[in-house]
Amino acid sequence: MEMKELFERVKRASRSLALLTDEERNRVLLDVAEAIVAKQEKILEANADDLSRMDRDNPLYDRLQLTPARLEAIAQDMRNVATLPSPLGHVTKQKTLANGLRLCRVSVPFGVIGMIYEARPNVTFDVFSLCFKSGNACALKGGKDADSSNRAAVELIHDVLRQHDVNPDVVTLLPATHEATGAMLGAVGYIDLCIPRGGRRLIDFVRDNARVPVIETGAGVVNTYFDKDGDLDMGVKIVCNAKTRRVSVCNALDCLIIHRDRLADLPAIAEPLLTHKIPVTLYCDEESYNVLVTSHPSPLTSHIQKATPDSFGTEFMDYKMAIKTVASLDEALDHIDRYGSGHSEAIITANEQTARRFQQHVDAACVYWNAPTSFTDGAQFGLGAEIGISTQKLGPRGPMALEEITTYKWLIEGEGQTRP
Repeated sequence: MEMKELFERVKRASRSLALLTDEERNRVLLDVAEAIVAKQEKILEANADDLSRMDRDNPLYDRLQLTPARLEAIAQDMRNVATLPSPLGHVTKQKTLANGLRLCRVSVPFGVIGMIYEARPNVTFDVFSLCFKSGNACALKGGKDADSSNRAAVELIHDVLRQHDVNPDVVTLLPATHEATGAMLGAVGYIDLCIPRGGRRLIDFVRDNARVPVIETGAGVVNTYFDKDGDLDMGVKIVCNAKTRRVSVCNALDCLIIHRDRLADLPAIAEPLLTHKIPVTLYCDEESYNVLVTSHPSPLTSHIQKATPDSFGTEFMDYKMAIKTVASLDEALDHIDRYGSGHSEAIITANEQTARRFQQHVDAACVYWNAPTSFTDGAQFGLGAEIGISTQKLGPRGPMALEEITTYKWLIEGEGQTRP
């Protein structure tokens, strides 16, 4: 099928979503969630096919892998979305002009949301649930690494949609080719909003080549500052969780910034990282390197390396982390200003004044005080799920859930008034 025909079909199908009630949408979502668990064997079989083509040592292997537990979590997120209030039809502004015209601003769907993403088959279900709940159709362009998993997921969704007499074209999976990416980016009149979700390379390509509106999501160079007044036990837990929970996701920690007065505590902070089941390689500036190599015995020292200029400002997506020593809060803020990506940043301190200054100064979508950046997630924020983490300032910022993928229109009522 020609790409233009695919776009025409999904655009036409998007209009039919306006005929569904929120109750009908919720019923579909609940039935898809039930089918994910009941028919998981087929999804897992397709996922195993994808996994067979990827090296187990590739950090993206974990992002690609589906398990019964992960499918149950995906299904639960979809059930959660079904319980959320509809984002549609909300009156966000209302007024009557002096001439009697009545103005009402009301929330409505974008229409068709195009999603470009890499080896993350869970995104297929997340995007469907959020788009369907918010009255949007979606055109999906997944990566070739997850193509079998994505096709099994969309086939399952289509089966449930047909059971409810809903046009299955409201969820359209494009071929996993570069040509399909280019076609989506140029689909003016068909794609109302394009959202890339992946690494910096993908996001830069989409931003630089799109002719349709784009919201940037995903890429995260994440820093955590351990202040001179930081609690050590808290710091050990937060840094370990932020780095090792899932290294391949965008909220994973990339650089620990530590105050020079607390370098004596660095070995304790580094210990869980170096002794993790997969040890974290630490790329240290000179001061932190000298502390760590003298405090840890071989073979742990093989994971303590000297930093290079490229160590800072890198989204590792791996069991790797940089360490930067600073003499003050201002120096830490300067480092974040230079190397951060506007995704998530954190400070560990018992000093409220320092924390408030950090939160006020740092220019990021999510700024944490005494908590790990691993919480940057739509479900963790109580939003049900997310279509991505927006790192830009124009439009939505942070986790993009139901409200963030709607727009609005003005409804004007008159009684024959004319403009002078």
